[in-house]
Amino acid sequence: MAIPEDPADFLADFGVSVTQGATTGLGILDMPGEYIADGRVITNEYVLRAETSKFGGVGYGDSITVDSDAYTVREAPLLLDDGVFCLILLTRN
Repeated sequence: MAIPEDPADFLADFGVSVTQGATTGLGILDMPGEYIADGRVITNEYVLRAETSKFGGVGYGDSITVDSDAYTVREAPLLLDDGVFCLILLTRN
């Protein structure tokens, strides 16, 4: 039996405002941290965790505003687990 949950409920406590085009929602911004692949540090990036249904369509070079600060999307979102949430790598403008 599936439990109907609103993904926004998971972002309510720590989420900040996210706007991309006409879409607004909440997201959790992780300030510069290490993006690690195969045990190696690739780069230090801003990472935004957001709802895939709202922000899963962003792409490389898109502008996005997080907590009133402008960022640029570095690559297509990475889906997490069941795809309800995604990670978006950002560069601060």
